[in-house]
Amino acid sequence: MGALPSGAAVLTIGEVLGELAEEFPSVTASKIRFLEEKGLIFPKRTRAGYRKYAAHDVERLRFVLGVQRDQYLPLKVIKDYLDAIDRGEQPPSLPGGVSLAPRAVSEQTARDLGTHRRRLTTETLAAEAGASRRLVDELVSFGLIAAEENRFDEHALKVTRACVQLEGHGIEPRHLRPFRAAADRELGLVESVVAPMASRKDVASKARAAEAAREISELCLGLHSALVHGHISRMDS
Repeated sequence: MGALPSGAAVLTIGEVLGELAEEFPSVTASKIRFLEEKGLIFPKRTRAGYRKYAAHDVERLRFVLGVQRDQYLPLKVIKDYLDAIDRGEQPPSLPGGVSLAPRAVSEQTARDLGTHRRRLTTETLAAEAGASRRLVDELVSFGLIAAEENRFDEHALKVTRACVQLEGHGIEPRHLRPFRAAADRELGLVESVVAPMASRKDVASKARAAEAAREISELCLGLHSALVHGHISRMDS
């Protein structure tokens, strides 16, 4: 984190952009104002109406931008999480847990947030997904979900829930192996595109690589959905 200007208790929006530039090079003043409109940050205002940001506002911005970039979380989920903290309540678990990039928030904040990461046993995963133990074992066997130190994350829970629904249509895990293979191919494509940026040592390049990977993956998902829906629509005609 860059040092705050000497003797300054508050920052202008331009100074905030300077503080964030190294870690979030694409962030703009309009983005910060948008986050304020959505109730994620609450800068003070001067009598003339100019926004002034305290150190805790910058810290909060780092967290919001960090989890949005690294965890791909929608703003509503992030807002609900922060609102609970603001009320002094136990915040809800963030999907996939919290895995923050270095310096996204203070070390203490990162430790505090890390304690809320969900790690599910096989039994808990099956119960929350409404799945049988057999289905969970088959999903693991076919590489659709994986455990880390005998615990599953929220992504595995999402996959399992989807597979429970598919099972109701007679689609079993063995039928879904092409999805795993296709996902691996798409991941390989994304990694090959962003590899030149990701291989650089500066933080700005790595941040741009992460943002590019997110954008490309979303475009790939959109393309896949459009192709499938297009074929289904032709079946109806």
